[in-house]
Amino acid sequence: MAYLKDFRERIQNNDYPGFLKIWEEYCYGDQPDGEEMIAVLESVKSSELAKPFGLHVERLLPLWRELTDQKMIHGVLRLIFDLQTTSSETLAELGTEYIKIQYADDPLLQEKLRLVGLRSHERFQSAIRNFELLTHFQPGNFVFHTAGWGTGEILEVSLVREEVSIEFEYVIGPQYLSFEKAFRTLIPLTKDHFYARRFGNPDALEKEAREAPGEIIKLLLRDLGPKTASEIKEELSDLVIPAEDWNRWWQTARTKIKKDTKIASPKELKDPFVLRKEEVPHEVGLHKALEKKPGVHATIQMVYNFLRDFPETLKNQEFRASLEARMKDVLTLEQVDDSQKLQILYFLEDLSVPKISQEIHDLIQASPKLIDLVRSIQVMSFQKRTLVHIRKGRKDWKEIYLDLIFTVDSNLLRDFFLAELDHAETKDDLKKVLNSLLIHPLSYPEVFVWYFQKIVSAKSTLPFSDGSGKNAFFEGILILLDHLEKKPQYRDLSKKILAILTADRYKLVRDILQHSSEEEAKEYLLLATKCSILSDHDIKILHSLAEVAHPALSRLRKEKQAAPKEDSIFWTTQEGYQKTQQRIQQIATVETVVNAKEIETARAHGDLRENAEFKAALERRDRLQSELKFLSDQISHARILTKQDVTTDEVGIGSLVHCQSSAGEHVRYTLLGPWDADPEMHILSFQSKLAQSMKGKSIGETFEFQGETFKITDIDNYFDQAKNLKT
Repeated sequence: MAYLKDFRERIQNNDYPGFLKIWEEYCYGDQPDGEEMIAVLESVKSSELAKPFGLHVERLLPLWRELTDQKMIHGVLRLIFDLQTTSSETLAELGTEYIKIQYADDPLLQEKLRLVGLRSHERFQSAIRNFELLTHFQPGNFVFHTAGWGTGEILEVSLVREEVSIEFEYVIGPQYLSFEKAFRTLIPLTKDHFYARRFGNPDALEKEAREAPGEIIKLLLRDLGPKTASEIKEELSDLVIPAEDWNRWWQTARTKIKKDTKIASPKELKDPFVLRKEEVPHEVGLHKALEKKPGVHATIQMVYNFLRDFPETLKNQEFRASLEARMKDVLTLEQVDDSQKLQILYFLEDLSVPKISQEIHDLIQASPKLIDLVRSIQVMSFQKRTLVHIRKGRKDWKEIYLDLIFTVDSNLLRDFFLAELDHAETKDDLKKVLNSLLIHPLSYPEVFVWYFQKIVSAKSTLPFSDGSGKNAFFEGILILLDHLEKKPQYRDLSKKILAILTADRYKLVRDILQHSSEEEAKEYLLLATKCSILSDHDIKILHSLAEVAHPALSRLRKEKQAAPKEDSIFWTTQEGYQKTQQRIQQIATVETVVNAKEIETARAHGDLRENAEFKAALERRDRLQSELKFLSDQISHARILTKQDVTTDEVGIGSLVHCQSSAGEHVRYTLLGPWDADPEMHILSFQSKLAQSMKGKSIGETFEFQGETFKITDIDNYFDQAKNLKT
C-alpha cells in the first residue's frame, strides 16, 4: 500500500489538485492491489473530495480489470459506482453486464435493474450497492438505519409500490420507506451480524454472551470495528447483559479477551480493542515490545504484567530461554540500581536460573539502605518477596517493618506488616509506634484511617481495639477530617472518612458513643462542628445519637440555649476573631448572593422534582445559613485573649507548655481557643483531651495521655512567644 499514505494526506489537507495528480499516476500502475484500492476509495468517499472526484473515478477501471480475487473485484467496482457522477455508457454497460452475471438466476433481475437506474442508463450512482439492497429485501432479513432508527427487521416488500415495510429498534410501529429513501438510509445486515442478532434474538445472544463472552466481543469487533471499553459497554449493557450484571460479566470477558490471541488489547483506557486479521501469539507480542528497547523500569513492568497474565507461556522452552537471555542482557548491558537489579533477579529465579537465590540473599543482606530499597521496588509482589527475605535473614527486620508500615503506599503491604508484628514478642513495639500515630494523626493520614478501620471491627484484638482505644482514634479521625478537607490532595481521603462515619446509618458513631463518657461525647460534637464536610443534617444526627447515649447532653443543651454560662465562652486571639468575622462577612455578602443566583439559574431549568442542580443549590443555602448562625452564636460568646488573661504558674488558656515524654522526647504545646487550634503546629484547643489532661498542672508535675507519661518542664506566656511561633 505504497500510495495509501499519500492519498490520505491529500484528503486530510483537502488538496484536490494534489490528489488528482497522484490518482492519475496510480491508475497507470501495473501492480493492482485490491485492498489498497478499497482503502483509497473508502477514504475519499467520506471526504469533501467525493463529489468532484466522481468525474474521474472510472479511470481506475483498466487497473481494476487486472484484479483476480473475486471479493476485491466486487468491493472495488461497488465503490466505483458509489462515487461516480458521470453515469457514462461505459459504466452503465459494465454494471449491467456484471449484475447479470452475478444474479443470473434472479427472476426479478430486469425489474431491479430498472429500479437502480441501469435500464434507462440515467442516474445510477450506487447501482451495485442498491441492487444488493433490493435483493436483501426479504421478510425476516435485517437492515441498519443510518439516520438513527437503529436495526430493523423487514416485514413486507412491494416492487409495485416501490416501498418496504420495516419494524425498527428505536421507532414504534412498522415504518414504510420508499426504495429511493431506503437506498439513502439503509445498510443490509447478514443474519449473523451483531446488530441483527441483538435485535432479532437478544435472549439467545445473552445466553451465548454468558457462556462465551470472548466470542461475543470478537463478533462485536468484527461487525462494528475497533471499540473502546466504554463503547463496548454502550453496545452490550442493558441491551444484551442486564445493567446490574455488567461489572461482573465484563471482568470475566476482560480476562478472556486478554488471553485471546486474535484481539489486540489497548494499553490506555481511551484506546480501542481491535480484532486482528490473524492470531498473534502472546510471546510474539512481548518480543516485539522488547525489541523497541524500553527502559529498565518499563521492561520490568512489561515482563511482570505479561507473566502474571500468561504464565502458561513459560511452558514454551524456546520462549523461556529467550526471556532469560533478555533479562541477563538488562543486568549486564544497562545501568540498573539495586531495586531494579533485585526485581530482575526475581524474574530469573522464577525462570529457575541456578544460583540466583543466593545472589538475591546476598544483595538484601549487604544493602545499607534496605528501607529505601523496598520502597523503590515497583512491583508489589516483589516488595513482599523482599520483605519475606528480610524477615528470615535480617536481625533488624522488626525496625524495618515498623518504619515501612507507615511509609509504604499499599494497604495490602500494611496488612502484611500488621500480621507479622501483632505477636507477643513485637506487640509492645507495635503499640508504641501506633501511639505516636495517635498523638500525631496528621503525620500519616492514610495510615491513620487504615488502622482505624482495622480496630473498629468487632473481632479485632489489635492494639487500641478496646473501647478507650477506639474512642481515642475516633477523636483523631475527627481532628483529621477537619484538617484534610482544607487540602486538595486529600479530598478523596476526606470523602472516604465521611463514608466510614455515615455508613449503615452511622452505625460506627453509635457504637463509639455507647462506650464513651459524657465528656468524650461533648468533645466529639465540638470537633464535628468544625468539619465543614459534615452537612447540617450530619451534625444534627450526631447530636441526636450523642443525646440518646447520654441523655444529660440534651438537658445541658437546653440550659445553654436558655442562659449561656462561663463555660460557653469562646476564647480566641485577635487574629482568630478577625478571621471568623471575615468568614461571616464572606457568607453574608458573597456566598449567599452567589447561591441565590445558583438557585434562580437551576429553577429556570424546570421540573424541580427531578432537578439535581436545584436540589444541590437548596442544600448549599441550608448549609450556608446553618454555618452563618453557628458562627454568629459563637462570636457573640467570644472573648479576645490578652496577655493579662494568661498565667505561667500553671497550665491554662494561653499557656505555652514545654513537656518531656517518658522516652526523653521534648515537645511543646500551645493552648488556645478552638478557632486558633492547629495540630500541625502543636496548637491545641483548650477544650481538647490533651489540653484538659495538663490543665492546672505546674512545672515539674506530670500528666498522662494515651498511656504515655509527660513531665512539664516549663510554662511560657503565649504572647511572649507568639512572634517566635509565627516565624
